[in-house]
Amino acid sequence: MEFTYSNFLGIWQIFIIGLAVLSALAGIVIFITHRLKITSLSDYKQKYDYIAANDTKMILYTIVAFAISITAFINSVYHDTVLLSFIWFCVRMFIALCLGTLIVYISNLMIKFAYPSTLERKMKHWRYKPRVNKKTGNTMKLLSEDEEDVHLDEGMQAEENVFSVDYDVWVDEETGDVQIEKYPGHLIAHQCNSCGFKTMKLVKEEIVTSPTQESDGEMIKYYKCSYCNAKRNKNVKVAKLSQTETHYELPAHLHFKNEEKVNRVALEIYISNGKTKVFEFGSTKQASEFLKEFKIED
Repeated sequence: MEFTYSNFLGIWQIFIIGLAVLSALAGIVIFITHRLKITSLSDYKQKYDYIAANDTKMILYTIVAFAISITAFINSVYHDTVLLSFIWFCVRMFIALCLGTLIVYISNLMIKFAYPSTLERKMKHWRYKPRVNKKTGNTMKLLSEDEEDVHLDEGMQAEENVFSVDYDVWVDEETGDVQIEKYPGHLIAHQCNSCGFKTMKLVKEEIVTSPTQESDGEMIKYYKCSYCNAKRNKNVKVAKLSQTETHYELPAHLHFKNEEKVNRVALEIYISNGKTKVFEFGSTKQASEFLKEFKIED
């Protein structure tokens, strides 16, 4: 039996419809599984960690699955027209691929630039949702930055002082039970090989070979632990010089009238490359200390 173009289209039709159905089902399964996972976690901190690590990724996987389904479905329509010539088959394939790619591209841009604010609201909801003491059932109180230090050891306080880690301390006021939760800080600090805390900070940079517009340079970065004073060096490559240079400046300190009435301080920093960074703090003092440590990381 001779294999014809008509036979090929018949097989293609079965394959592509099956792919469309399977991809749509995969998208539904990914989305439902993700939601069930969040619901199944009873601990609010676990919900926070799971959402922070997986929410954006799972949403993108779901969109990609549906984009593949739509692309496959488009490759199954106008069957009679495609029968006329293989050229029409290629045209349909091209249109379907363009539309599927466009869906993924636009969705990726929205997830990258528009979704972070929604994700932040989700994470804040679970981070600051009142904790319940599992032993007594009592609602626990979240301590302020000043109140929590008595429950943190010196290493933990050192991590908070360099803004690499943020600790939330919840206390059951009736029993005195304490629950400490660890969250990422605003600034990057490396884990010290000596004490194990994330308190290894960049203190100095030394140019070994200056970069030019034609060649890269070399730099030595000197790190020092804010807790145990351990030191380490790292050699890094310096990128070639660009035609223009940009600089930024930050205020030395912040001050507000009636500071005791300030509940939360938000800093929005505009960087010369067009990006912005938003940071939140519990007091103006903490925000001022943060500005002293702030540095643009490459």
